[in-house]
Amino acid sequence: MDLRYSDADEAFRAELRSWLARSLAELPSPPGRDDWPARVRYDTDWQRRLFDAGYAGINWPKAYGGRDASPSEQLVFHEETTRAKAPYVGVNFVGTLHAGPTLVAEGSEAQKSAHLPKILRGDEVWCQCFSEPDAGSDLAGLTTRAVRDGDDYVVTGRKTWCSFGHVGEFGELLVRTDPDVPKHRGITWLILPMGLPGIEVRPIETLLGSSEFCEVFLDEVRVPVANRIGDENDGWRVTNVTLSFERGTAFVSEMVDALRLAEELAPSVHDVAERRELAHVIAELDALWSLTKRNVSQAGRTGVPGPGAMMLKLGYSEARDRLGELSMRVLERGILDVHDEIVEERLRTLSLPIAAGTSQIQRNIIGERLLGLPKEQRWA
Repeated sequence: MDLRYSDADEAFRAELRSWLARSLAELPSPPGRDDWPARVRYDTDWQRRLFDAGYAGINWPKAYGGRDASPSEQLVFHEETTRAKAPYVGVNFVGTLHAGPTLVAEGSEAQKSAHLPKILRGDEVWCQCFSEPDAGSDLAGLTTRAVRDGDDYVVTGRKTWCSFGHVGEFGELLVRTDPDVPKHRGITWLILPMGLPGIEVRPIETLLGSSEFCEVFLDEVRVPVANRIGDENDGWRVTNVTLSFERGTAFVSEMVDALRLAEELAPSVHDVAERRELAHVIAELDALWSLTKRNVSQAGRTGVPGPGAMMLKLGYSEARDRLGELSMRVLERGILDVHDEIVEERLRTLSLPIAAGTSQIQRNIIGERLLGLPKEQRWA
């Protein structure tokens, strides 16, 4: 793998920097945290600007509005947009980083044509309906039931921690279609139109006072069979494709941002032990950036990030958690000036070892699936 930047990559960087400088100057001020109509307009407007300029879906096929960019161009894009402090994907997060890539890898031609261009234009906002309150970290333990009835699945159950459930127009939904087989074999992945009768959405307020997560209740919701991704009962395999993007390439921009924050913190850290601690964190983040390059390269070659995604999520969440804790210690001594940013960053990073698969679960997955170690004993 050779990801050294070529002359063409540097020309792309210069072009992108110029466009970002012009476009960011034209943006209005970001809306308030809980002004959801304004947030949707702001985030989807930025998505449309990226699309019109040819930067949306940087690695998606051109046939669906993407750029078909090389791995090195993808990395340049994430480096430059993060360093320019361009708007994050926001409400477009699930569509552009999870559901869209899953459709590219696993969807039918009809599904790709119907959804991918709209996701890239900002015309469709997606949410994620995976976790359940009684399943905990055992995603395969889900109980939301889908019973086939003609051309529909009749779905009943409850989901929680649904990202952007209250503004999403479509959701990526996991359901149990066969309760009589081992739990991993009876799951199906469905596209859920959020406006269907029988769906109730309730926002959940987070520690930060925001409400991007929701509970979703489904009462005999009729979802067309045509909305199924992959075969019936093959949803666990498809889910792992989705999770490989969630854990392997969705953190690319955050990785660049974490390195920026660590480097900006350095001048304020005077204690020798803490400087050594910060140096370790920066070294880990730098190593994870190299792993990110490998994941992006593999996704460009095979369509999915591969096993490196499991390693990246664990290493990144643990390193950024330590960075947040160190920042708060420095802040307590009154050395830092950016109080609000540091406090909010620390509160947000508290969730990283839990979100997208807990660190404990990630260690089990790495040990069992990658290293071939004996499986952990399951207790009834």
